Amino acid sequence: MSALLSSSQLGPVPLGPVQLGAVQAAQSGVTADFSQDHVGIWILKAVAILVFLLTTVLLAIWFERKVVARMQLRPGPNVHGPFGLLQSLADAMKLLLKEDITVKAADKFIYLLAPMISVFCALLTFAVIPFGPNVNIFGVSTPLQLTDMPVAVLYILGVTAIGVYGIVLGGWSSGSTYPLLGAVRSTAQVISYELAMGLSLVSVFIMAGSMSTSQIVDSQTQIWWALPLLPAFVIYVISMIGETNRLPFDLPEAEGELVSGFMTEYSSMKFAWFFLAEYINMVNVSAIATTLFFGGWRAPWPISAINDGMFNEGWWPVLWFLVKMWGFMFLFVWVRGTLLRLRYDQFMKFGWKVLIPAALVWVVSVAVVQGVRQFTDITLQTLLIALGVLVVIAIGISFLVPEKDRTGPRVHGGTVPPGEFDAFAAGYPVPPLPGQTLPPSPRRQRVTAAAPVGAAPEVTDTETEVERG
Repeated sequence: MSALLSSSQLGPVPLGPVQLGAVQAAQSGVTADFSQDHVGIWILKAVAILVFLLTTVLLAIWFERKVVARMQLRPGPNVHGPFGLLQSLADAMKLLLKEDITVKAADKFIYLLAPMISVFCALLTFAVIPFGPNVNIFGVSTPLQLTDMPVAVLYILGVTAIGVYGIVLGGWSSGSTYPLLGAVRSTAQVISYELAMGLSLVSVFIMAGSMSTSQIVDSQTQIWWALPLLPAFVIYVISMIGETNRLPFDLPEAEGELVSGFMTEYSSMKFAWFFLAEYINMVNVSAIATTLFFGGWRAPWPISAINDGMFNEGWWPVLWFLVKMWGFMFLFVWVRGTLLRLRYDQFMKFGWKVLIPAALVWVVSVAVVQGVRQFTDITLQTLLIALGVLVVIAIGISFLVPEKDRTGPRVHGGTVPPGEFDAFAAGYPVPPLPGQTLPPSPRRQRVTAAAPVGAAPEVTDTETEVERG
């Protein structure tokens, strides 16, 4: 870079527009060179991103239904179009033509605004996602990225955080109980898992030395950050599923508990907007994982080593980016078809007592290792051995800590006595605690009294399960 700017022997060297743009980009903390972009290129890129997201959502809906059907030994969509590919388009047309109902008790302005907030915030994320390096578009050399900035990842976190207002306002403005409960759940969920997600990305910033998405991709030339930062990557993957309200973390929706949650009172295209935002957010977090942990648009080894990296140039990187992104999309579907929904207390406990502390410990460890490597001559191998010894010592000490008294559940400071338990004593049904048993059902008592002497009463399987609690 200094050779381009000046030379002690030859004097200043004039810079062309491309070189000047590269110098300005490097000085601003951004690797991508947008110096030749003009209004036409900006509009073209923005429209391409919009079309890409909409078509990806249609394909993702078909993909999810097809993959889950195969997991459950069903054919899935196979009528509309070849392999059922037009099924998503048929569903979209159905939502477009359905009757649009507006609830009387709703705050109409907020009621209509909420789904727009969700969709618009979801569409903004891809503005800083790099699809590839510089290419020629109509004779203009431009990166396959709409824009970039030194704090691009903070921009992504801010946009996704604002997007939850669509869910919160949608549930509150509906004027109904179940949507409000779904909206409150979503508030707690986003606060919990947004913290874990943000902390998991800090270690990437430390290693890459930048928050610019283009620079983070360039920092993964030798190794993808998913390998050296594996704990952060695992935390991010778990957090991204919780952030997008997907199984097993779909507590704001929870069809079996909240009658579809915050979107219960929405119909037709307003419901479709929420549905669209959910799937766009799936694509967003998959693209972020690809960019920050999986090398972005760079080809995987050994393809990247073929012919001096020819597959990392031109339009080839778009293919690698899409393959990686769809790998994460498959993970979403795989988890949905495999795991059951968590209880709300399990969900919050896992977020606050497991993910956030683990992310904090990992960030501190990475910061200490990088600081020691920068200011001392200690090798990375020695540091890793020392950290391993500390972990072993901590695990050994944990075995010496005495366990808590688990003689039984306690109520108001006392141990719950075992025995028969009246579930309706407080006026509403309460499940029994461990060690307690429910009394026989009235129907069982009537059947027992009506049965002949010496004959075993006929009891259904349902009654037996109810009595067992």
